[in-house]
Amino acid sequence: MKRTALSFVFFVCTVFLTNAVSAEVTAQRDTAGQWLISENGKPVIQYNYETVPLPEGYLDSLKSGKQYAVPRSNYVHPLFGLNGKPITNDWADDHAHHRGIYWAWPEVGYKGELGDLHALQKVFARPTGKIETIKKDGALSLCGENIWKWKDEEPIVQETAAFTVYPLSTNGRKINLDFRFKCLVDEITLARRAQQHYGGLNTRMAKLDEFKSGWFREHEGDAAKTGAAWVFATWKDTETGKTMELTVFEKADNPDYPGDYIEYPNLQWFQATFPKAKTRYTLKKDDVLTLRFQLWLHEATADDTAKKAAWKEFQER
Repeated sequence: MKRTALSFVFFVCTVFLTNAVSAEVTAQRDTAGQWLISENGKPVIQYNYETVPLPEGYLDSLKSGKQYAVPRSNYVHPLFGLNGKPITNDWADDHAHHRGIYWAWPEVGYKGELGDLHALQKVFARPTGKIETIKKDGALSLCGENIWKWKDEEPIVQETAAFTVYPLSTNGRKINLDFRFKCLVDEITLARRAQQHYGGLNTRMAKLDEFKSGWFREHEGDAAKTGAAWVFATWKDTETGKTMELTVFEKADNPDYPGDYIEYPNLQWFQATFPKAKTRYTLKKDDVLTLRFQLWLHEATADDTAKKAAWKEFQER
């Protein structure tokens, strides 16, 4: 497809597409404008870039929260497990706005008002049509641009999202998520719900057997030290009987690293949150916020030592 002048796209794809083994990782756009990344024909991750409409009959299935059942775009679903089956959830029957893996804040402040990018109220991320795929050394990056629009009209943030899929290895599958947010107006603020709950990188999992979630911090309780940190979820693959795991790493140079790890096991929903509790992160005109993460899909046999090594490898990449 036609290449676009997205400088951050080229930066991400150049920096992170290294040291991969030979494999056939491809991206294909469907007729609705969504992008599926696969390896050797097996699905890995879908980026819903264009607007996804409500499923037929969905509103009738909801007992509450129908105001949150609105068309959405700019999120990942499905994320596929190593068995090629979806492991994320969209159009949940309990929270209509939960949508696979999505990066969003329930409190976006602008001109004295609050919008809710998380629940899709008053502020929305809209695709610009600028999207790029780049391959190198067997890995593939898909990079797309969106504009946050206040009341679906005024542009307030230019967002670039990049997804780098590495070939499957004996250690599982790694996928980098890289986000860049540039403020287009005088000032906006970002905060979690009530400045202490959810917001940031949200992961809503499918209804998986024996689901559990948790988190790890190398220096828990010592604010002067950061070290390795991650949030994770495990579940049982009913076909193989194996316990699988999704581990989420953050780049240590993300602002406010490490995030607070918020879990709602009853919903199979968890976050690497941003920003810190009891704060609002301020972006002034032309300021840029960069947040980077890695998803690691693997069998749940890695101990903390192995995870620290994987975390370190991500930091050095």
